[in-house]
Amino acid sequence: MATAREIKSRIGSVQNTKKITRAMEMIAASKLRKARDHMEATKPYAQIARKIIGHVAKSHPEYKHPYLHEREVKRVGYIVVSTDRGLCGALNINAFKLAVQSMQEWQDKKIDIDVAIIGHKAETFFKRVKANIVTYAHHLGEQPQVKDLIGSVKVMLDAYDEGKIDRLFMISNEFNSTISQKPTLEQLLPVVPSQDETPEYFWDYIYEYSAKDLLTMLLVRYVESQVYQAVVENFACEQASRMMAMKNATDNAGEVIGQLKLEYNKARQSSITKELAEIVSGAEALDEAQ
Repeated sequence: MATAREIKSRIGSVQNTKKITRAMEMIAASKLRKARDHMEATKPYAQIARKIIGHVAKSHPEYKHPYLHEREVKRVGYIVVSTDRGLCGALNINAFKLAVQSMQEWQDKKIDIDVAIIGHKAETFFKRVKANIVTYAHHLGEQPQVKDLIGSVKVMLDAYDEGKIDRLFMISNEFNSTISQKPTLEQLLPVVPSQDETPEYFWDYIYEYSAKDLLTMLLVRYVESQVYQAVVENFACEQASRMMAMKNATDNAGEVIGQLKLEYNKARQSSITKELAEIVSGAEALDEAQ
């Protein structure tokens, strides 16, 4: 059994850990409020862009852009969004599991895969599993800018334009609530038609000047907006997940401290009892000697 001094030292160590996890919980909570505000500010644009492009994919434009055209799949690309830092629960692990599962389905069909990475944790993971990483971006900060993502997105779009990949997917985390974040798989290219209820009639758009130029610009901006929104939303997920992970760690530390204090009291009581027994024995021995 550990001595009272050893247990007391262990209690101090756990208390220090508890202070750190509590501080990290408070920091994550503060960052979460800002991240949610940023996410909510950017979400309407991404949602409307997705809806418009979905309608364009369902319509019959005068020019059929390659991003709207299904073709035989010979190679696929993935954009995987993760965090730069750890200590955020199973957030990254769940996203990586979904990515590996989806990629395995293509590999079983003998189809090769290119991966674009956003986030240091994803870079570390996919290097370890020896994935074919073609581009990466990380350390984008607490308020990432679109310009920091354009390079990585362009690499994948150029690959699609050149026929090097025939499908482009994105895996990221969706923010449902502070206690619920879910990994999602979205097909970016070719664009999936709108999933709205089938309307009573179909429509086309009037393009000025060139349908080709306008659709190219619009579809590129659409992909960039979806990736940017995923990065912003993933940051909010990171802070929420870290806040809950640190809260659980703080609560667990409190339970450990309670158990250690109980052990400390038992050890101290045992020590006092032993000392009293020694005193009584010594007194009895002295009486007998007299």
